[in-house]
Amino acid sequence: MTLSEGQIHSFEAQPLDLSNRRKEKIVRIFLGGVTAILILPAMIIMGVLIVKGSPVISWDFFFDEPRDGMTAGGIFPALLGTLWLVSVAMLASVPLGIAAAVYLSEYAPDNTLTRIINLAIINLAGVPSIVHALFGLGAFVLFLEFGTSILAASLTLAIMTLPVVIVSTRESLQAVPRAFREACWSLGATRWQTIRKVVLPNSVSGILTGVIIQVSMTVGETAPIMYTGAVTYVAFLPRGVFDETMAMSLHLFNLSFIVQDVPEALPFGVALALIGLVLTLNSVSIAFRMYLRGKKRW
Repeated sequence: MTLSEGQIHSFEAQPLDLSNRRKEKIVRIFLGGVTAILILPAMIIMGVLIVKGSPVISWDFFFDEPRDGMTAGGIFPALLGTLWLVSVAMLASVPLGIAAAVYLSEYAPDNTLTRIINLAIINLAGVPSIVHALFGLGAFVLFLEFGTSILAASLTLAIMTLPVVIVSTRESLQAVPRAFREACWSLGATRWQTIRKVVLPNSVSGILTGVIIQVSMTVGETAPIMYTGAVTYVAFLPRGVFDETMAMSLHLFNLSFIVQDVPEALPFGVALALIGLVLTLNSVSIAFRMYLRGKKRW
């Protein structure tokens, strides 16, 4: 059986199809160009940091203390202090943020009060970091009398990043199909049993997205910790949450604008180490998220 000439021509691209393909190609090229414009500055910045900062990168740079008025030596106290700040901030904000998101998503009724709370959380995410710094100074350093310490700085960072955790967790909880909940309820499970055994395990990968963003924000912030716990230099490593500490972001600021006669490569090396720390922490979180996402069955 052979196809007629009319049937053969019916499979050829019509003028409308050709026009749509041209438009799609133009849109693809435009979006690709926008993506390149966004990526290019980041690549240039990384290239400059690698070229100018790599000469000072060494094991001694990471595990030595600043010397000669911070014009020489390494970044170990600042690196350790940053890990202290990030760890305590996560311990404070992640459980609280998840608990708030679970209540707003699973328990809170859809009324005016709930909508006001959701609006307040969104607005809190847009508050400038210097405002959080002043709040932390008044609330944790002065009112609660924590003094300038890791605890005060970390709690300030936790308050600042709490909206990110809440919003990302709530979106992840709402992404779990309602059929999962209804199946559990039909078997006699309580609401909390359903949340604990079904909803939260299937939301972990999404919750980690908020944690990754929180880590990136926490590591790079300077203003909130400058007034609450981070100092220019300490002669000892922190032994607890009530000690003051150095931090990578503040150390970079000091080397760039405060300390005199700093070798040109040193601030670039600190910036490169700071970005490397963020990428390392994020890579670990992303790998763990991908592992959990691979175990999903829906």
